[in-house]
Amino acid sequence: MGSGAFALALFLALVVCISPAERKCQLSGLWRNEQDSLMEISALTDDGGFQGEYLTRVTLAGGCPRVSPLKGAQQQPSEVASPTFAFTVRWDVFSNATTTFAGQCFVEASGREVLSTTWLLREAVGSLEEDWKATRVGRNIFTRKRAPGGKILHSLSSSCEDAASPTP
Repeated sequence: MGSGAFALALFLALVVCISPAERKCQLSGLWRNEQDSLMEISALTDDGGFQGEYLTRVTLAGGCPRVSPLKGAQQQPSEVASPTFAFTVRWDVFSNATTTFAGQCFVEASGREVLSTTWLLREAVGSLEEDWKATRVGRNIFTRKRAPGGKILHSLSSSCEDAASPTP
């Protein structure tokens, strides 16, 4: 076997032997959760910061969801295969609430990337006496959605002008 063929065989053997645990999970890209909500995360900055957009399929008061901005940070962006991260989504376009997500990025044995998150949603209330009902807690699992490059969430956002008004 020639040296070129041997090098190719060695390279392929090494690629196959890399376990998913050794593959680094990348936050940037398009993600979908179990409620069919979508988020698109930009490339990370050198210090782990990122921005993006979130299109929820779930609303508090039946309002028309719109693409909402998100900002966050990833811990140790270049050092860890399964990094932790956190981000905040500001829903002020259609709701008076804010949600923070904290989680970790994993690569499963199959090679599928997964974001496991816990969130806190804070809804505005009228008084301190109502504060007890203002915060909700939940979990979401996001999986990477393969999509063409570029921002696509705005094209997937439904038009509120075309949607029927929610009935009380």
